[in-house]
Amino acid sequence: MLDPQTTRHDDLRKGQGPWLPGIPRPPGGRLEADTRCDVVVVGAGITGALMAEHLTAMGKDVALIDREREGFGSTAASTAMLQWEIDLRLSQLAALYGFENAAEVYRLSCKAVASLGELVSELAIPCGFSPRQTIYLSAGDVGPRELLAECEARRRAGLPGDFVEHAQLMNGFGFDRAAAIISPGSAEADPLSLCHGLVAMAARRGARLLREEAVSFDGSGKAAAVTLKSGRIIEADAIVLATGYVMPGCVNDDLHRVASSWAIATVPQSPQALWPGPALVWEASEDYIYCRTTTDGRIVFGGEDEEIDDPDQREALGAEKTAALMGRLHALLPKAKLDLGYSWSGAFGQTGDGLPLIGRVPGHPRLLAAYGYGGNGITFSFLASRILGALIDGREESWFRHFAIDRPKPG
Repeated sequence: MLDPQTTRHDDLRKGQGPWLPGIPRPPGGRLEADTRCDVVVVGAGITGALMAEHLTAMGKDVALIDREREGFGSTAASTAMLQWEIDLRLSQLAALYGFENAAEVYRLSCKAVASLGELVSELAIPCGFSPRQTIYLSAGDVGPRELLAECEARRRAGLPGDFVEHAQLMNGFGFDRAAAIISPGSAEADPLSLCHGLVAMAARRGARLLREEAVSFDGSGKAAAVTLKSGRIIEADAIVLATGYVMPGCVNDDLHRVASSWAIATVPQSPQALWPGPALVWEASEDYIYCRTTTDGRIVFGGEDEEIDDPDQREALGAEKTAALMGRLHALLPKAKLDLGYSWSGAFGQTGDGLPLIGRVPGHPRLLAAYGYGGNGITFSFLASRILGALIDGREESWFRHFAIDRPKPG
């Protein structure tokens, strides 16, 4: 039996974001006796919610378990910028895995955002899901020449986007940067409402929501089993690990590391203080900042990432990071009102090649997992639900190899 690492939701994030519960969902219950189902999903954040919704749509009998309230871990700390562009530029990813492989990954990510939008529309989930373009700003060592080369690589891959220089960027959006790539096809949402809407749909289709803590699981035999802290056991055909950045020892991967990010949300702004679009904005640098707006006109602004996973250390840095973000916000948007509405931080998993770890856990054929989303949390969560759903259904596509947990590591 494998012992999962455990952590409390208040270790996953600190502070309060602008997302509030808005969609009723059935409360999680307790398991009164040992039981069986087709699939146990461990973790009821956005990844687990997408997983449960998809599996129940496939007709699977699902148990969705979490030790605390659904969505109030890392999901509540998400800024929900649903981008298809990943943390590594296409040109950088191509240098690691070849152009055709990198281009396919980017196209899959782009399709994932579009498909998520179709799902939200089909299920009529009121989560503020809105299509958005992205503005990828020059920063640091990445200037006009590098962005132009990136834009040309994307066009070669069949991806949308236009390169703009300073005058056009300044006149069109008010950003005083040398250049940018403007791309359609991304989106934004309220992550907590999206999570709760998906959980509610899964429950209506028969998924069992269990407020339980997994203390061990076994995915190596003829059947999988999860042992709960109560002593009850859930037997299943498969177990899906959707536990955010908390990766059990059996899934450890050299590419994976944990980092922390900080974010703020201002008070509602006047329309004149906001950029047109409203687009999702981020920088072409390793230590990038990112921002979006909310439906009530707030600016959500994040960054200042650090490779730390200790919650006390993260909390201790809160005031310093908030001040730094306010300064960077003012530099980017001098007309914005710098009155703070919310501030928070969260831990997240990322990988050295910018791609998530999604698939079967090596050596445990009935154990599947999804980790290491980086800055593309919800986009890659959707992709994970489709990959793992197919694997559970006995289907496998050649492109799954790009995200496999045991994929060959770049030199």
